Amino acid sequence: MNKKIVDHVGRTITYSYPPKRIISIAPGLTDTLYSLQLENEIVGRTRYCIHPKNKVEQATIVGGTKKINLEKIRKLKPDLILAEKEENTKEIVELLEKEFPVFVAEVQTVQDAYRMIHNLGVITDHKPQAEELQTMIQTAFQTLPSIDGKRFAYVIWKKPYMVVGNHTYIQDLLKTFGLENAFSSYEGRYPIVSEEDFHKAKLDYIFLATEPFPFKEEHKLEFTKQFPDAKTMILDGEMLWYGPRMLEAAAYFKEVFQFE
Repeated sequence: MNKKIVDHVGRTITYSYPPKRIISIAPGLTDTLYSLQLENEIVGRTRYCIHPKNKVEQATIVGGTKKINLEKIRKLKPDLILAEKEENTKEIVELLEKEFPVFVAEVQTVQDAYRMIHNLGVITDHKPQAEELQTMIQTAFQTLPSIDGKRFAYVIWKKPYMVVGNHTYIQDLLKTFGLENAFSSYEGRYPIVSEEDFHKAKLDYIFLATEPFPFKEEHKLEFTKQFPDAKTMILDGEMLWYGPRMLEAAAYFKEVFQFE
């Protein structure tokens, strides 16, 4: 039967319920679908949808998050495509929605992540699995460390330096520890900053992400020399993904900050 639902950006979509052939073009959404035991329904994914590692190989790669292969998607005949506002472009959604139902999620906060999990459960008729995952994450997050009042920069790119800004899931997740984003007032969700900006920010922590730029120990040494007043740490970027990675993140950050 057909069913209507309003997605996170206010679009009403009509799709075949429950969907039997799903394509996800956002890694966090793909990861969540598998966690909800929908491996038999997932027919397509992007090359960046790498979790869960032992299962994603069965789904056809239909391109990346910013560039898709429309012919491959057509051949898969999906009855639902899942996208995410930040991960995928408006142009991709507008192209796909001409031929297929496209549900667009938007995840900028931890609460948005919970909403996404719930919505995917409703959309796919897997509500019990979604409720279980959400409860497990919420329970794990109750054990997160508290680092109140410390100022951080989360660096995602080099040449130019780019950091996480306001209205981002990463900022909101780190805020749950009590951390304060020193660049939240800068324009844009991922502002470009200078060395002078780092010096002026009065940072306690500089977090270097392992993705999208693969920061390594050599970069950590560079930052430590340039900004000796801040503690520079390399963080596993995948631990800042929403969805099932949130379970791993709780244990990961407890270990990372246990001696802080």
